[in-house]
Amino acid sequence: MGAFSVAGRGVVVVGAARSGIAAARLLLERGARVTLTDVRAEVPEAEPLRESGVTLVLGGGGDDAIAAAELIVLSPGVPPTQKAIARARAEGVPVIGEIELASRWLAGRVVAITGTKGKSTTTVLTGRMLEAAGFKVTVGGNIGAPLSAQVAASTADTLHIVETSSFQLETIETFHPWVAVVLNLSPDHLDRHEDFEHYAAAKARIFENQGPGDWAVINADDPGVLQLAKKARATKRLLARDKNIPEGTTIEGDWIVERRRRGSAPLVPLDAIHLLGSHFAYDVMAAATVGALAGATPTAMTRAVESFHGLEHAMELVRDLNGIRFVNDSKATNVESALRSIESFESGLVPIIGGRFKGGDLRLLRDAVRARATAVIAIGEAAPLVREALGDVVAVHDAASLADAVTIGRALANPAGVVLLAPACASFDMFHDYAERGRVFKEAVKALT
Repeated sequence: MGAFSVAGRGVVVVGAARSGIAAARLLLERGARVTLTDVRAEVPEAEPLRESGVTLVLGGGGDDAIAAAELIVLSPGVPPTQKAIARARAEGVPVIGEIELASRWLAGRVVAITGTKGKSTTTVLTGRMLEAAGFKVTVGGNIGAPLSAQVAASTADTLHIVETSSFQLETIETFHPWVAVVLNLSPDHLDRHEDFEHYAAAKARIFENQGPGDWAVINADDPGVLQLAKKARATKRLLARDKNIPEGTTIEGDWIVERRRRGSAPLVPLDAIHLLGSHFAYDVMAAATVGALAGATPTAMTRAVESFHGLEHAMELVRDLNGIRFVNDSKATNVESALRSIESFESGLVPIIGGRFKGGDLRLLRDAVRARATAVIAIGEAAPLVREALGDVVAVHDAASLADAVTIGRALANPAGVVLLAPACASFDMFHDYAERGRVFKEAVKALT
């Protein structure tokens, strides 16, 4: 197969968020005639894009451009089942996603990380470990810089640490990670995927183009992940905290270790971890596994862990006000993530739950809420679902806004409780994204006197 080229081809990029804009710029640099479409009437960087030569079709009306395309590139937020896109594909027009496009021009190796929860933390921490060990690293994908923005800096010795979502993986063709990490699997994005099986199948594609010379890092404590990895052709490397594994990454005493048949090698001491929530141990174990595979020293990995205090909006301690802690876990956008957040505390908890429901079963929170929460505050479109799922195990209070939820939470958490934003839902009913929701939460907390 010859080198992939778009020179002189008419390429339509659908969706003008971060990934779409980066893809449009990359395609233009590679000689394509680029049209960028979006249903919104206004998008970021519109004028600079036009000035660079990108044709913008905004506010709808992109179907004609899609019909005339020689190649279609989708942003992660755009379903490939949209009628105009499905019709073009049926007529033989290639349709790929943004990470598939970018990966075709990468010179370096890819470490791809996915899972229902913990992707961002693991991706960033893996990058920091490898940087501390002296590797040339880029970090991004579903967070930070889109993969298309990393192509120019890609060299043979670059390691691209890429967070990959199910939306991105469902549109790959040749995307080939040297290391593929699957952290966990539970229902999510069922407002986009037809059902859980389709969601899981999209995740499983991370292994699709790997061979025996590649690595599949698998959480052996998660039966769903083990099932996903059955058909993987890459060499499997297990990690487990709860299951006894003969080889792989696990915990022995006070250390994360690499267990071998002839003994264990220490990787990272547990007391180096400064993250709120015991579930983060899996993220550190996964990052250390990649570090060990790449050849990072335990000293470098430990140094990275010690200096890492978590990501914004992921179990972020915002403030301790007269003994009441306010914790921002706005990234907990699905039920499983919210459950892990709630389980991180002992008692006196007031979770704020709600938003735009993505599917799953909120009743899975019942036992954890019953054991730990004094009350729950319901927000957004999903407030009736929250009351229905939890109202008979704990008092559920409605809040008209996130600022109201913070004020109500403070009163309910007295004298020494925790107000936890763990929405179990997307943010799009009230906010642009989870980051805006987290910022609004923090502003409301900081405004308390």
